[in-house]
Amino acid sequence: MVDAALGALSVGPKVVGQLNERLEDFVADEPLPSTPAGLFALASYASALGWLTESLAELTASVDQICTRVGIPTEPTAPAAASTAAAERDHGFDFTFSALELAAIRAAAEAAGLPPGEYVEVLSQALLAAARITDACMEISSGLLEDAAHVLSEATDHVWIDDSDDSLPTLIRSLLTRMRTAEQPR
Repeated sequence: MVDAALGALSVGPKVVGQLNERLEDFVADEPLPSTPAGLFALASYASALGWLTESLAELTASVDQICTRVGIPTEPTAPAAASTAAAERDHGFDFTFSALELAAIRAAAEAAGLPPGEYVEVLSQALLAAARITDACMEISSGLLEDAAHVLSEATDHVWIDDSDDSLPTLIRSLLTRMRTAEQPR
């Protein structure tokens, strides 16, 4: 049920490790980057690593919430506590499914040891968590590709850095946009 989220969760640390190694290799060179292109690349790597690490932390929290909800202990607990928590959850949901879909949901819910409504809700949460990490990874990847194209299209020592947002790496521009949006009154 949480396989969609667990796949990203199991691969995430390896990807973070590889990105961290690239960043370390980049800054290990002496002297440190001092050209606009070098600083641009450094900012791209650093922002990608930070964003991915934050996204994995959010995914981990989501998986923990899902596991807690269905009574799967994330840390060793007494067996009675997990079964009591599962018994306390009885939510009614009003979904419209075909007869074939309902049969599949009931079979999957029975295999998972959950009521069908609970199974659908938990599955929805798992799919949402997987979609969020996928979106973040796609945005990070495309941002790094855009930044690499920008650096490659400019002469190594002549990447234009000025006060405009357009001169910043893509991921940093995205972060600034999100921060500005969060600051606006609702």
